[in-house]
Amino acid sequence: MDLLRHLRHFVVVAHELHFGRAAELLGMAQPPLSQSIQRLERELTVELFDRSRRQVRLTTAGELLLGEAEELLAGEGRLRSLMAQIRAGELGVLRAGVPPETPAVTLRSLLDGLTARAPGLDVELHELTTAEQVRMLAERTLDVGLVHHPVAADGLRFGAPVDVPLGVLLPRTSPLARDRAVTLASLAGLDLVAAPRATAPGWHDHLLAVCRQHGWRPTRVRPARNPEFLFGLVLAGGAVAVEPAAVARREPRMAWRPIVDAPLAKRTSAAWPERSAHPAAAMFGQLAADVLAEPTAPEPPSTSTPAARPWPVLFDTTG
Repeated sequence: MDLLRHLRHFVVVAHELHFGRAAELLGMAQPPLSQSIQRLERELTVELFDRSRRQVRLTTAGELLLGEAEELLAGEGRLRSLMAQIRAGELGVLRAGVPPETPAVTLRSLLDGLTARAPGLDVELHELTTAEQVRMLAERTLDVGLVHHPVAADGLRFGAPVDVPLGVLLPRTSPLARDRAVTLASLAGLDLVAAPRATAPGWHDHLLAVCRQHGWRPTRVRPARNPEFLFGLVLAGGAVAVEPAAVARREPRMAWRPIVDAPLAKRTSAAWPERSAHPAAAMFGQLAADVLAEPTAPEPPSTSTPAARPWPVLFDTTG
C-alpha cells in the first residue's frame, strides 16, 4: 500500500469536504479517489468521513489524522528536498585538495564562489601536491582536487584545463632582469629551483625536457616545496625558477620575465573519481576553471602619483 499517496488524497478531501472538487484538484476521477479513501480507512480500521448526511464531514478519527497526515507529508517534502540538494552537491561535506603554491586570492575566490553556489556545502580544503591528490583520490579519501598536468592515472575524470603562462623568476639585481624577456639558453650555468619531482612527476619531467630542448641544462635542480624557500634559494644567487607571474608579486625583490623562445604554461584542472563521484565535484571543477582563468597579470604602470595608489606596488614586469 502506498500510504503517502492515500494520505495525500485524504488531506485534499479533508480540506474540500467534497469528493468531486477534491478529485478535480487532484486531476483524477471521483471513483478512484473514493476507492483510495476507502482503502485507507480499511488499512487504519477507522472511518475518516461521516457520509451519513448530504454534506461530507470529518469524523473524530479524521480530524486527528488530518494534522498528523499534514505533518508527515510536510516531512516527506523536506526529505525529498534535502535529498535533491545532496544529489546536486549543495549539502554535505566536500573534501577538496589544492596545490601548496595556490595564491591566497585564488583560494578566496574559490571559497567565495562555492559559498555563493552551495551555501549549505561544508568544504574541507587540504593543501596537497598533485601526487598526493592522485593517491588520495584513488583511495577515496579525497573527493576532488586541483592537479598539474600531465597526470598519469586511471579512473579519474578531469575538468576544463586552464593554462597559466610561465616565465623566469630571478633577483631584480640579476643582469637578466634588465631585459624585458629572456631565452632559456641565456640561463646556462644557473640552477633551477622547482618543486620536488615526487610532488608532480609528469610536470617536473616535462619542464626539464623543454629546458633541455631549448639549450638550458640546469647545473642542479634544487627542490623547494613552498614559495618562501623558493624565494630564498633564488635570492641567494646562482639559481632561477620557472613560475607564473603571480608568484613574483609575493616578493618585491623578485623580477619576472617572460620566455621568448619556448613559451611554457602550467596546465591545471580539477580531477575527481570517474565512478561514484561526489555530487559537487563537477561544480567545483567548473568553478575552479573559472577562477584560474581570471586575469592575473599586473596592470600597466599608472600615470598617477605614488601617493594616489591605494596599496604599495610590489611587482612590476618592467623591472
